[in-house]
Amino acid sequence: MTMLAVRDLHVAYGQIEALHGIEIDVEKGKIITLIGANGAGKTTTLRTISGLLKPRSGTITFNDRNITGVKPHVITGRGISHVPEGRGIFANLTVADNLELGAYLRKDKVQQSEYERIFSFFPVLKERMKQNAGTLSGGEQQMLAISRALMSKPQVLLLDEPSLGLAPQMVQTIFRVIREINAEGVTILLVEQNAHMALLTAHRGYVMETGRIVLHDETRALLASDRVKKAYLGG
Repeated sequence: MTMLAVRDLHVAYGQIEALHGIEIDVEKGKIITLIGANGAGKTTTLRTISGLLKPRSGTITFNDRNITGVKPHVITGRGISHVPEGRGIFANLTVADNLELGAYLRKDKVQQSEYERIFSFFPVLKERMKQNAGTLSGGEQQMLAISRALMSKPQVLLLDEPSLGLAPQMVQTIFRVIREINAEGVTILLVEQNAHMALLTAHRGYVMETGRIVLHDETRALLASDRVKKAYLGG
C-alpha cells in the first residue's frame, strides 16, 4: 500500500528548475532510498514533501490526502517528520529541551516509555540530557536529531544524509537504528550519499540525476545493476 505518493513534481529555485516531474511511491512499512550525486535534487525532494518548498506543479499525497504546498507544521502534525541535512538541532538548548520540542505539536502527554525507547536506540543520550546540544559530538547530534523527530510519533520519517561527516563506526550505529525504527512500524524515506549502505538498508531505491528519476527498483536489483555499480558503488 502506497502511503506517500509524489506525482509529476516540478520544483524551481527562481528560473532554475530543480525537479523535472519526478514520481515516487513510498510504501507503508518500507524503507525507500533516494540516491544520486550532489545537486541531483534529493534534498529538494524531501524539503518539498515536508512543506519547506512549494512546487511549481505536481502533487504530493499522504494517506490519500493532498498535502501539496501545505505548511510544514501541519504536515508534521499529520505524521511526517523531517530530519534535515545538517541536523538542525537547537545548539543552545539542552538535549532534554530538544526532545521536548519534538513533541510540541502533540495533543497527548509524552510518556516515560517514549524516552526509554529513545534511550534504547541511543543510550548515550540518557547521559547527555542536561547538556547543551551544541556540546555534543557530530554523531551524538545526529542521534538527537533523529530522536527529536521520533518524539512527534511520525508515521513517515524523512532522513536527509544521516551519515554525513560521521566516523565509520557511528555510520554503522545510525543505520542499525534506522532498521530498528522501521521494524517498529515507521515508514522511512532516506536520502543518502553513501549509496552502498543505503541500498543495503532499504527495500526499494530511486536513482536521481539532475532532477529526474532515472532508475527505480528493488534494492537487490539496484545493487546488481552495472549502471549503479559504475556510478555509485565504485564498481
